[in-house]
Amino acid sequence: MGKYRNIIFYVATIIFFSCLMYWFFAEGQTLEIGENIAPPKTTGATMWENFTDSFLTNLHHPLALLLAQIVTIILVAKLFGWICVKLKQPSVIGEMIAGIVLGPSLFGLYFPELSAFIFPKESLPNLQFLSQIGLILFMYIVGMELDLSVLRKKAHDAVVISHASIIIPFALGVGLSYFIYKEFAPDGIQFSSFALFIAIAMSITAFPVLARIVQERNLHKTKIGTVVITCAAADDITAWCILAAVIAIVKAGSFSGSVFVILMAIVYVFIMIKAVRPFLLRIAEAQKGKGFISKALVAVFFLILIISAYATEVIGIHALFGAFMAGAIMPENVKFRNLFIEKVEDVALVLLLPLFFVFTGLRTQIGLLNDPYLWKIGGFIILTAVVGKFVGSALTAKFLKLSWKDSLTIGALMNTRGLTELIVLNIGYDLGVLGPELFAMLVIMALFTTFMTGPCLDLINYFFKGKKSSLEDEDQDENDSKYRVLLSFETAESGSTLLKLADNLTRKMNGNKSITAMNIAPVDELHAFDIDNFEKEQFKNVIETSQDLKLEITTLFKASTDIENDLTNISNKGNYDLLLIMLGKSMYEGSLLGRLLGFTTKIINPEKLLNTVKGKSNIFNSSPFDDFTLQILDNTNIPVGVLVEKDFQSADKVFVPIFNLSDFYLLEYAKRLINNNNSQIIILDVAGQIRNNIEVKELIRSIEQVAPNHITLYNEKKIEKEFLNAQDLMLISKKSWRGLIDSKSLWLSDIPSTLIVSNP
Repeated sequence: MGKYRNIIFYVATIIFFSCLMYWFFAEGQTLEIGENIAPPKTTGATMWENFTDSFLTNLHHPLALLLAQIVTIILVAKLFGWICVKLKQPSVIGEMIAGIVLGPSLFGLYFPELSAFIFPKESLPNLQFLSQIGLILFMYIVGMELDLSVLRKKAHDAVVISHASIIIPFALGVGLSYFIYKEFAPDGIQFSSFALFIAIAMSITAFPVLARIVQERNLHKTKIGTVVITCAAADDITAWCILAAVIAIVKAGSFSGSVFVILMAIVYVFIMIKAVRPFLLRIAEAQKGKGFISKALVAVFFLILIISAYATEVIGIHALFGAFMAGAIMPENVKFRNLFIEKVEDVALVLLLPLFFVFTGLRTQIGLLNDPYLWKIGGFIILTAVVGKFVGSALTAKFLKLSWKDSLTIGALMNTRGLTELIVLNIGYDLGVLGPELFAMLVIMALFTTFMTGPCLDLINYFFKGKKSSLEDEDQDENDSKYRVLLSFETAESGSTLLKLADNLTRKMNGNKSITAMNIAPVDELHAFDIDNFEKEQFKNVIETSQDLKLEITTLFKASTDIENDLTNISNKGNYDLLLIMLGKSMYEGSLLGRLLGFTTKIINPEKLLNTVKGKSNIFNSSPFDDFTLQILDNTNIPVGVLVEKDFQSADKVFVPIFNLSDFYLLEYAKRLINNNNSQIIILDVAGQIRNNIEVKELIRSIEQVAPNHITLYNEKKIEKEFLNAQDLMLISKKSWRGLIDSKSLWLSDIPSTLIVSNP
């Protein structure tokens, strides 16, 4: 009876209180007597019709509609962003294009009813306000990503280029306004207001997009990378200050009317720098070394952000300037900023910012440009923008005695307008300074100048390909005769392990070797101000290991949007003799199956796991390599050594199973291990082919003559577990590795650390 006690109590409670509620409802109906109760509204004749009417009403409820819009926008934005990344373009270009696609220029043109259903006019204010919140958070991040300490140190090198890259396009923008004012300025807008907005649109640079391109192309450690980042940072600060003044002048109607607004803005900036910034610094000092930010502090920072944005909006210089200023005065402690950015940017960049792109796209009516003359004007606007920013920056850099390659690279990067340009254009549109036709032309200009950055940099590198790039070894000619090893690692621990293996292969080669340790990091995980510290952390263990081994190494760091392709390109173009990588971890690590296998690699294909359980296929019929490793093996033109690591320390005892005569190139690596590490090599003749091949027997004999008692031929097919456990490393070919798995002649849990070497 005791085991049913809880069930009886549960059932009795439900029945009793259900009966009690029924009694209250039944008695409650008597209370309706004398009350004017309206009959229930029914719009359909049947229950199904009532349901469908209610469903359609709920479907167009403002909240439901907003959620449907957000889902649509994020899906389309991420799709186009992914396409642009594959085309070697920043994902922000794809998101900008997604906004145009969802607007009246394409989606609204070919699917007007569906467009009106998803984006009805009455819903746009909600979308606009939500996108403005996203912009405020984005500008906060932009402000935090500005490393003011670097700006102070390098300002004297870049201030001329930075200010020239503003004043030249600004002047050309004013000149352009003179010719198009009569035709394209909205009614009632003064020439000064119109000209100032066109000028600021011509002179803006998208610092976040530029910083990502510099990181992805590995320019951040070069002189040109430092100069262009500093130029862009100074450009961003100057341009936003000018924009704040322009907004004040436009709202006041004249410069004289904006004097008090500008004075209030100066007071605001003074308070932020002299009062708020020291307060934030004290908070940061109190949090030093904790590694996290409490919710109370997050509330304080958000409160300062909102108050700052509110103050600038009330003053009359736009809330976005306040958000930018709040980010710029954040404590310069890298870890502190990074922690806070991580809390903000996922929501801002992934969820809210795409709403701004689509809202801009809904405003952009490319169909209005239905006259060849309008396209000519649009082309003239693009030409003015490119000449002012690209040519102006490049010529200024050349005047400062930079090389033509560096000067043109600076010009191409400074010409990147991206999202920042769209923000300026939307402010101008909201203020009524820009009409629909001109707005569409300027949006196209923003897309074009951002999209052209990548191809321009590629063309510059092509025409100046005789010059050494940042990825090339400066002593390449001297190293042509050296044995060059490139190891690519993901984690600091794997880098140290691969370095030990590289040392075993080259220890006694003295000056005839070159070892490069490379780390390629996803560009989305990096921030412009944090990249140097991130690199130091990644290479810390590797450098310590190299010092312990007394091994001279070269370090190479690269931020990338496509790690696999960048790794293969660097390997193929770098004149290396061997690439060492480590197989990725398995999703089954720590599971019962993973423990039985004894492996921490992606040796199982998850897609076939169900069939394996059902007995329809063998668990080892799929590729023993993860997708990343397969792509490296397939596309790399040099030998690749894939290390499957099981507590590897040194290759003192090496086991080489041979399944096919084509695998005897492995003896070259065995010979290196003998010569450089005094390794003991045991060769297993699995197929019994060695005894019948004179050339192979001679090769083994030649190795024995140089290093007697270091190589043993083993003919037994059955291998004892104790023998395997005594080995430090198994050296095997890609093909034989697959053969070993298919043969099931060995338990994988018994196999030692394994080096799988390809023979391209």
